[in-house]
Amino acid sequence: MKRRTLSTAAAFAAATALLLTACGGGDDGSADSDQIEGAGQRSVQPSTSAEPAAPEQEKPDGVDVSLPADMKLVFDWDKPKDKNEAAAMDDAANFFRAIYHGVDKRSAEDASVVAYATGAGLHYAQTQVKAWIDGGWTATGTLRHYDATTRSAGNGSSVEVAFCADSGKFFGKEVKTGKVLTTEPSIEDFDYYRIIMVKVPTSDTLWQASKVFVETKAAKCQ
Repeated sequence: MKRRTLSTAAAFAAATALLLTACGGGDDGSADSDQIEGAGQRSVQPSTSAEPAAPEQEKPDGVDVSLPADMKLVFDWDKPKDKNEAAAMDDAANFFRAIYHGVDKRSAEDASVVAYATGAGLHYAQTQVKAWIDGGWTATGTLRHYDATTRSAGNGSSVEVAFCADSGKFFGKEVKTGKVLTTEPSIEDFDYYRIIMVKVPTSDTLWQASKVFVETKAAKCQ
């Protein structure tokens, strides 16, 4: 979630600044190790709740991650050749779709959030969603993700998916008034994420975010 500096949304700025740094930031030096930090998180098979039908492409793994027309998440990256890394990358994208699906549905307990996250990753996702809900905001615009890389752990059950995010055209919107909280372009538009994805033992295809690291004001993403 992008940090805001608008004087009309000071609480929004404070809440999101705290969230972005709460689950990690910067380089912890784990990139050169075969043991990916957070890879040991226990995964659970998600359950789905009854929701209005969505197009098949918006229901990966049978879970609805559809978004409203004015809320666009773009994943501008190429899939790796490794099957597990490609699947983990797909579900890292679904993890972010799930967060904003939860924001749109006004529920941190939404089936999509539980489906694509576990452990610290689930706590991160639910905290993000709750911050938007508590502030009375939804989101609008385009959030772009790019320059993705993947790295597998030796046991093949966890993959680190790292990428940049540009929220320069992605804004908060007051639910009650519809007012869009626009911001001026700045270094705060750029974040660098490292998501530890773990394979669900009872599924051949589903991966969940078990840990989230965020580097804010990421100059390397400009």
